[in-house]
Amino acid sequence: MTKKDELFKEPVQNGAFEFDEKVAGVFDDMLNRSVPLYKETRQMAVRLALNFIKPYTRVFDIGCSTANLLIDLSKKLNESPIELIGIDNSPWMLEKAKYKIKEESVDNIELRLNDISENLEIENASVIFMNYTLQFVRPLQRESLVRRIYEGLNSNGCFILVEKVLGNNSMFNRFYVEIYSEFKKQQGYSDKEINQKREALENVLVPYRLDENTDLLNRCGFETVDLFFKWYNFAGFIAVK
Repeated sequence: MTKKDELFKEPVQNGAFEFDEKVAGVFDDMLNRSVPLYKETRQMAVRLALNFIKPYTRVFDIGCSTANLLIDLSKKLNESPIELIGIDNSPWMLEKAKYKIKEESVDNIELRLNDISENLEIENASVIFMNYTLQFVRPLQRESLVRRIYEGLNSNGCFILVEKVLGNNSMFNRFYVEIYSEFKKQQGYSDKEINQKREALENVLVPYRLDENTDLLNRCGFETVDLFFKWYNFAGFIAVK
């Protein structure tokens, strides 16, 4: 059973946000209540991926957390000969993922504990997902990581990236922050919780503008890039090799 996210109700002592055991314990509730259209965006990503998945290839989810996306995808594949591989650097997230995979009776998902900023091995990939993860990678390391993703994709494979993004100027950013705060209040978070989490994420989650994300994908070799989702300060990209 998913626990309710109340991590930021009381004063936070530890400073920066971490994907530790406490966060893993409430992460599914946190996603559903703090990421706008989380389930819908996940379904969109899976539906797009089905156009690119080829038999006897691999699908990677980088930053898979509790494996929601891979479980959804597995149910759509109908025993196709596809390897599904989830990668995360949090052992607590992967423990939750293992439990959910077993609970859903899914047997074609492999989980790997890996620090993607230092070591990432990808080969024979027809699809690579990276949802709400690149924003946590240090900006100086992002280009080399995306290049490795590009190199690991097969020809005509796709990279699906969903991120928090910045507006093109301070006026839009102010609007988006206000709207996003209103969204979280509607999900039951208090002003105190919202402010404490924002402070904990400062300098940990570093978003790019839309054009910065597109330029990054282009520089790394992706010539075909499209925006398939946009909600104020959240966006989904699909890039084809």
